[in-house]
Amino acid sequence: ESVDIAVRLGVDPKKADQAIRGTVALPHGIGKEVRVLARARHPKDDEARAAGADHAGLADFIQKIQGGWADIDVIIATPDVMGEVGKLGKVLGPRGLMPNPKSGTVTMDVAKAVKEVKAGKIEFRVDKAGIVHASIGKANFETKQLSENAHAFLNTIVRLKPSSAKGTYIKSIAISSTMGPGVVIDRHQVAAH
Repeated sequence: ESVDIAVRLGVDPKKADQAIRGTVALPHGIGKEVRVLARARHPKDDEARAAGADHAGLADFIQKIQGGWADIDVIIATPDVMGEVGKLGKVLGPRGLMPNPKSGTVTMDVAKAVKEVKAGKIEFRVDKAGIVHASIGKANFETKQLSENAHAFLNTIVRLKPSSAKGTYIKSIAISSTMGPGVVIDRHQVAAH
């Protein structure tokens, strides 16, 4: 079972400057093997493979993805191939797989990006209701590991507070396992950290 966190924010996601999104390196990862596809031309594809990418290449993956292939969790691409990756927007967008410079998944340093994702770097973005959801580990993690992952995530959210957000920024925090009930966390404890 995964352990998930949901943070309700006092932001208006319709306003561009309040559409919270970013990445955080969780110190203990999420306890799951992250499958990475690197979309890059040679020799960058070899660099990505050497760094641990599960798949790397360009043309051969376009048809696979269009055909419904879904055996990946993250796609990292170099800027020069984004024109071709963009053609798959209708397929990748709804699945949350579209590479993006803001999340570090569009970069010339594909090796570094692959290593970071494999080591536990996760991406998050606020939804239409103003809530940010993320996985912070597995139910069999030690309490200390889950706590440190949660703190890393929450500290990043606090750092991203837009200056235009008025009133209470963190409205509520809940942590739950996949099948379990949500446990509400005292948001005032987070503000103090």
